[in-house]
Amino acid sequence: MTQHLKLRIHVSEPFDFERISGTAELKGWTVDHADPENEAWEVHLDEGFDFHERHIGRLLVSPRYVGEHLTRMFDAIAGFPVRLAHRDDGSWHYAFTGMISQRHERKEEPDNGTSI
Repeated sequence: MTQHLKLRIHVSEPFDFERISGTAELKGWTVDHADPENEAWEVHLDEGFDFHERHIGRLLVSPRYVGEHLTRMFDAIAGFPVRLAHRDDGSWHYAFTGMISQRHERKEEPDNGTSI
């Protein structure tokens, strides 16, 4: 069985996404990364969000720019630009853009001597 790849998605457009949905940071996972031929990944969100009276629990993530591939996310420092789609009447509807990065969970924040 393929291990889940944990992801963090920061939604940047539409500009009022955070006001409408309550957050701009989404967390989720995918197994679609296992096949290098996949041009888009279906991401299952840890906690869905409500957007225009519809609950969204899954997103389809694809590169924002032509010629890019999602595996470049592993080389990105601050994230990789993506288009985000949600299910709408049986098909995917691209409605958002954002940045995607791999999520690394920490049990505790490291003590770097800057806390008060």
